[in-house]
Amino acid sequence: MQNNLFIGLMSGTSADGVDLALVDFDHLPHKLVASFYLPYPDSLKQMITSLYVSGSEEIDRSGQLDKALAMFFANAISQFLTEQSLTKDDITAIGNHGQTIRHRPNGNYAFTLQIGCSQTLACLTGIRVIGKFRDKDIALGGQGAPLVPAYHQAIFSQHKRDVCVINIGGIANITYLPTDENNKVVGFDTGPGNALLDDWYRLNHPADNQGIDLNGDWAKTGTVNHTLLTELLSDDYFSKSFPKSTGREYFHMQWLQRHIENKAMTAEDVQATLLALTAHSIANTVQQLSKNSVIILCGGGANNSHLVQLISQLCDGHDIDFTDKYGVDNESLEALVFAWLAFAYVNKHPGNLPEVTGASKSCVLGLSFTP
Repeated sequence: MQNNLFIGLMSGTSADGVDLALVDFDHLPHKLVASFYLPYPDSLKQMITSLYVSGSEEIDRSGQLDKALAMFFANAISQFLTEQSLTKDDITAIGNHGQTIRHRPNGNYAFTLQIGCSQTLACLTGIRVIGKFRDKDIALGGQGAPLVPAYHQAIFSQHKRDVCVINIGGIANITYLPTDENNKVVGFDTGPGNALLDDWYRLNHPADNQGIDLNGDWAKTGTVNHTLLTELLSDDYFSKSFPKSTGREYFHMQWLQRHIENKAMTAEDVQATLLALTAHSIANTVQQLSKNSVIILCGGGANNSHLVQLISQLCDGHDIDFTDKYGVDNESLEALVFAWLAFAYVNKHPGNLPEVTGASKSCVLGLSFTP
């Protein structure tokens, strides 16, 4: 192996675009060299979000999108390499998470589906691709998610206080790193993060090209409907014991519409209540796990000042930090994790934590696809 440069590639549930991270593993534990983001055109984003719920011709549409995303990813990697004055021969491997369109980790036939064909990506880029990171964990009885706690444990563990790492993407998840060695590291999805907030905002602001409620400014103009908030928080998912995971196929607009129909509410009040749902579901989880922790926020939701303020208020007794304090760029974190998982695969290191996912054992995650 001539070098230890890996590219991590992540497309989250918000389906805004693809994040890339160039990571050097010759500098232990690793060094983020550069990051890159390429937004999806509206047509591709529509193809993705249309597959979050059941519909007609799903097999054809998912098959086509599988290849379309691989082509888009390959284009992003080409631009990234040019920007960094690198060639394909400088990269050991690409860690490709892909785009989740279904996550069904429970039942007799548990499965998870991420598309963005790794074989096509390898052939188009000429670089080895490690993908399909979640499948083996599910085959071993786990949830296949979340996968980031193993990385969080390596980077964010402290010895004096508990640590709760909260990643607020489309779906929010938590990693709990206890100081007491008798307690286990746990990690799971807390519920919706930005997904419903973004969907409701876009529905009511179709002409806004930015497409997000920046800093929660619109939510601040509304009033939380506590009856609706209580109803939303009564969903069975929130009281379900962990390990557990969820996705956009569960917390989607139809789920929201069922709860708000026949309720006299302004659009702003709905947004305020959705923001409160994200904050309360996160805070309830933190309080369940620890009474005095350092909360490290990351993901797109960490940029929403109104959301962060509410989480801070609800988590009295805990301190709020951000990943930048620990030398980890928030915008690159998830892509960096999949570079790390690709590195772990190449070096035969386990990538899951069974106590987090519920798998029967730790294992090397992923499959290799060569050009």
